[in-house]
Amino acid sequence: MTLSRRHLLASALAAGALPLLPARADAPRTLRVLVGFPPGGGTDAIARLLADKLKDALGVPVVVENRPGAGGQIAAQALKGAPADGGTLFLTHDHTISILPQVVKNPGFDPARDFAAAGGFATFVNCLAVSPGTPAASFAEYVDWVRRQQGGKSAVGIPAPASTPEFLVRLLGQRYQLDLVAAPYRGSAPMIGDMLGNQIAAGIGSVQDFIENHRAGKLRVLAVLGGRRQAALPQVPTFAELGLSGFEDTPYYGFYAPAGTPEAVLARFSEALSRVVAQPQVREQLTAMGLTVGFMTPAQLAARERAYTAVWQRIIQDSGFKPQ
Repeated sequence: MTLSRRHLLASALAAGALPLLPARADAPRTLRVLVGFPPGGGTDAIARLLADKLKDALGVPVVVENRPGAGGQIAAQALKGAPADGGTLFLTHDHTISILPQVVKNPGFDPARDFAAAGGFATFVNCLAVSPGTPAASFAEYVDWVRRQQGGKSAVGIPAPASTPEFLVRLLGQRYQLDLVAAPYRGSAPMIGDMLGNQIAAGIGSVQDFIENHRAGKLRVLAVLGGRRQAALPQVPTFAELGLSGFEDTPYYGFYAPAGTPEAVLARFSEALSRVVAQPQVREQLTAMGLTVGFMTPAQLAARERAYTAVWQRIIQDSGFKPQ
């Protein structure tokens, strides 16, 4: 190699201009990112934002593939069956990894055995929102409306069955002595569609699912989980402020690969993800979606997953819920 070529190569590496994935003949030419929820939802929007930036960081096309259904179970099973060559990743959050294996008898996958953490990028919180036709501007008004005008009974939409929103519906019903019934949907997009059409009075999902319609005045977020108010919704109180504590631990978002994916491949993807998440425009967009942005290495994501899973294992066991 000539001196000039060495100089050009060194300059390109320093600038991050070269692909992070190796240019091997057998290396995947496209990265497929599985999403377990339908187009139009919060997770899908996040995946498409990151995919657009990752294609430049990795130097390969990045394609989002929606595999909706069963709270991400279908996509997770697809990841389990994918080659462990770095060509397929799964962008998901806590429900599929930490909750679903505890509430489904035969999920068809075991995260600890079948998946490898590839990197995380954010935490978030769930929240309760009401439809435009529900006459409540605060959580106290919502509780009073259900009690006085609905005979103490009302349905609450949730993006998936046996999810953290479903357990929250149960706990809210117990705490306020209401007959709240969780109505499961196949993702947040159809749930929000019914809320906008006043087909259901309220829903529980992630902040990123509701935030755009909240800002537009089409839905109203009344309370959020987590230990503090959210930067994107500073006027909305936490459930802890309202007297319902125990939900301060926050869910997470991350990428997962099939078990057996080479460590070097995971490390290269993690490095690319860290560069993408560090971009001010990306951080601003993710924050605007309701996320608390923070890069996690594969080891950090795995540790976050274990801690969160342990918290919800206790909550689920204490609720008396039996795997379905």
